[in-house]
Amino acid sequence: MDPALDVEPRDERRLPAAGALKRWMFRALAMAALGLAILGVALPGLPTTLFLLLAAWAAARSSPELAARIDNHPRFGPPLRAWRERDVVPLRAKIFALGSMAASLAILGWSGAPAIALAGVGAVMVAVAAFLLTRPSD
Repeated sequence: MDPALDVEPRDERRLPAAGALKRWMFRALAMAALGLAILGVALPGLPTTLFLLLAAWAAARSSPELAARIDNHPRFGPPLRAWRERDVVPLRAKIFALGSMAASLAILGWSGAPAIALAGVGAVMVAVAAFLLTRPSD
């Protein structure tokens, strides 16, 4: 376990009101993102990795216990640790992301979206694809 996550639980009553509210908001964001990541495992098109990274980030700012549970999860933990330690994106995730982006752009084009929308979405997708393809795979 990461020593940074091995901390004593805080006494919420001693935190300033703004600090407690901030922690609560980060925790709510972490739980919502984790729920969407779990749904993304079963639902095609829902970006599991994005929501998982968001959940891990928000949990680290709100709840060391939740952050440790996410990090130690048998399915979600290994890719998170690979990303955090070595900037690795699994090959399967890259292929799925690139295929999803291509399919989304095709559907957008087929639906009759304006050319400016296609160009904007396409530019963002090219940037994301370039980033993904420059990350090492495991």
